[in-house]
Amino acid sequence: MRLSRSLATGAAALALLATLSGCGSDSESGSGAGTGADSVFGSDADSDGGSDGGSDGGSGQATTGGLPRASDTESVASYLNRYTPCQGVVTGDEYDSGHDGDAWGTDESEDPAWGIEERAVCTDGSDRPIALLTVSDMKEFQTAAKASGDEFLVGEDFAVVPVGDEAIRGLQQSDLRFLTCDADLAVPSGFEKEPALVDGCVLTNYVPE
Repeated sequence: MRLSRSLATGAAALALLATLSGCGSDSESGSGAGTGADSVFGSDADSDGGSDGGSDGGSGQATTGGLPRASDTESVASYLNRYTPCQGVVTGDEYDSGHDGDAWGTDESEDPAWGIEERAVCTDGSDRPIALLTVSDMKEFQTAAKASGDEFLVGEDFAVVPVGDEAIRGLQQSDLRFLTCDADLAVPSGFEKEPALVDGCVLTNYVPE
């Protein structure tokens, strides 16, 4: 599945909150934010987050750079639940056994090039999947996203791929950032846009239609 392109389609130009103070710690840890799955978000397009600067706990708290962190997929789900339902968290393999290809990352999570540490899946209020990915090396992850054309919503050390439109709209209000390597993306004035960890990719609180 391609997260970002689908997500963008379902998002209908709604924006992530522009009140965050910074788009992420791109500089040091190699785990800056990013979202990237070419149409991963909403590939079926019908379908106070982290304001405690300086905290780096594993429950979706924001770092001084503004992007939330999470120590595991349960923590990712806990963070998402502030903005959209993320229910019934199961491992990626468990979800895939009954939902072939519905959630992003079945193959990618097995490929070391993506730097994905753990993959799980929850469902939103419309029973649509949200892939939850903890990432050991965000630069590797963004490099793979650029090569694949995928786009994601990302925190400092995790990424998510919602499918349902309601989930996408809800998460646009979080501290996550939209990772895209689309050179043609035009970000309207009033929205934030910063270079990602990989040349040619950006992080923004704007999600295109």
